[in-house]
Amino acid sequence: MSDWLWIAGMIAVESVLQAESREVRVIYSTLERFDSRLARLNRLARERGVPIEAQRPDALAPLVGSDSHGGVVAQVGPRVMQPLDALVAGDAPVVVMLDGVEDPFNFGQAVRSLYAAGIDGLVVRPRNWLSAGTAVRAAAGATEFMPTAEAESPETAAEALRARGLRVAVADEDGQPMGECDLTGPLLLVIGGEKRGVTRSFRRAADLRVRIPYGRPFAHALGTTGAATALAFEVLRQRSRGQV
Repeated sequence: MSDWLWIAGMIAVESVLQAESREVRVIYSTLERFDSRLARLNRLARERGVPIEAQRPDALAPLVGSDSHGGVVAQVGPRVMQPLDALVAGDAPVVVMLDGVEDPFNFGQAVRSLYAAGIDGLVVRPRNWLSAGTAVRAAAGATEFMPTAEAESPETAAEALRARGLRVAVADEDGQPMGECDLTGPLLLVIGGEKRGVTRSFRRAADLRVRIPYGRPFAHALGTTGAATALAFEVLRQRSRGQV
């Protein structure tokens, strides 16, 4: 299977160009020549040496599998990854690993929240949704700006980052309420997907187990996107409080 994929939407394509997170082979556009958005895209593409070609509107949908492409698509290569060590710069880095997320839209939305909350880095497995254009668009380009590294498993990431002084935390319904935990770092926080979650053995081996308290009795856990958002903004809250 080819490593090249098509991504759609002005924000997603601009993000790839700005972040220089992937090789870009070509951009197709149906926008009018004097459209201000196209002028901005032309400038970014020129800086990267990427050609922009005009196309008929009906030519783009088959490439991305949807009519909601916004008039812009790009053929891009694999996401450029960083080594794990690069994620732990600074005094108190908080790094999140998303593991077992089974929907590219949910993955993209989760990364969008992590990036907005100021999380320092993202860890994913080698097989991940960064190879899906849907994830890039759902993240509004945050997947391209977030410093990202690969690890074969949560255990691998934990071993490497513990050696760099990070504690290991896991989102767990049986953990301590997140407001009672120190989430300001240095920390690796592992959040599992809705179906598979994080293995019981890894949860037991974590330094800290964290849960999101609910406002009423609720039999069903939040999905990955909701959990990632709540935990990431709790990190931001605690960091902000520490600066007062």
